[in-house]
Amino acid sequence: MSTHVKKPGWFTVNVFNRAVAWITRRGISVWGSRVLAVRGRKSGEWRTTPVNLLTVDGRHYLLAPRGHVQWTHNMRAAGGGELRLGKNVDEFTATEVADDDKVPLLRAYLKRWKAEVGVFFNGVGPDSPDADLRRIAPDHPVFLISLKS
Repeated sequence: MSTHVKKPGWFTVNVFNRAVAWITRRGISVWGSRVLAVRGRKSGEWRTTPVNLLTVDGRHYLLAPRGHVQWTHNMRAAGGGELRLGKNVDEFTATEVADDDKVPLLRAYLKRWKAEVGVFFNGVGPDSPDADLRRIAPDHPVFLISLKS
């Protein structure tokens, strides 16, 4: 497994992520934003972070543009969590997507959010060849989200 991680800087952690989470908690989605809540794999405490919810062919996905970050490790351990938008809380289970199946998801994610996250994909963009997207696939965990009824 890849150990690729692009840690966020001070501005992202203390200003940008907090602002997006604040707006999202008030029920306004910024380009598909949600607040992801997942139990910590060691502490068992709820951990939250803003994420972009990707929808492809009616299915929902979470993709980690910064790589194998804390929420991805927690998601693997917990197997699911909550997606929050305002007062709406959707519980879900998560299944990790295999690297070979990520190409169309990476392409769709980059088409939607390249301006926001493109820097984390080492020059690979939505119009890059499949081989380039497949090459970076191990660096970007993707989870299929199945909402609980």
